[in-house]
Amino acid sequence: MIYVTGVGPGSEAYLTRRAMDVISGADILIGGQRHLDTLAGLSSEKRIIDADINSLIKWIAERLDRRIVILASGDPMFFGIGKRISDTFAPEQVQIVPGISSVQYLCSRTGMDMNDIYLTSSHNRTPDFDWLLSHERIGMVTDSQIGPKEIAAEIRQRGQTRRIIIGENLSCRNERITILNASDAIGDYEMNVVLIDKQGSVASR
Repeated sequence: MIYVTGVGPGSEAYLTRRAMDVISGADILIGGQRHLDTLAGLSSEKRIIDADINSLIKWIAERLDRRIVILASGDPMFFGIGKRISDTFAPEQVQIVPGISSVQYLCSRTGMDMNDIYLTSSHNRTPDFDWLLSHERIGMVTDSQIGPKEIAAEIRQRGQTRRIIIGENLSCRNERITILNASDAIGDYEMNVVLIDKQGSVASR
């Protein structure tokens, strides 16, 4: 059986009880190095996720008689590995354990409701900024190629006035949340998610 388990935005404090139960019973734990390091005390066999997902899928398929837990940042079905696993294996072979996404967490920290936010990601994709910035509010999980600085440049290029909220290392000890006008977002930021607000109505907390 394969469990794709959301581990939240970063801190173990945001692991759900269900996620902890699944992880503690794993024969094999698969995840990024950061996640595996936090679970170093478990005796499970461990494998790091790398860019070669096809090889990982083949490796998993040869071990379906074991309890395999794949650790996914945030929520597995929010631009995560959950979709790939669900599309590859039969429904009876996979269970998805939801987690708290980084966008959920950042909205809760800044008091922004999620009712009408367009949610997206820049991981391994180039957003259509003309279409994207036609939305009032956007939540974007970023990567090293398209982050706050690049998003802000696209906003300025279109002559828009936007406020952006940058959440770095969310839920961790070095968490930092910055709220500023897009015109001022010119620096480099650590692992982050970005909220874009056309009205600029979100107050700092």
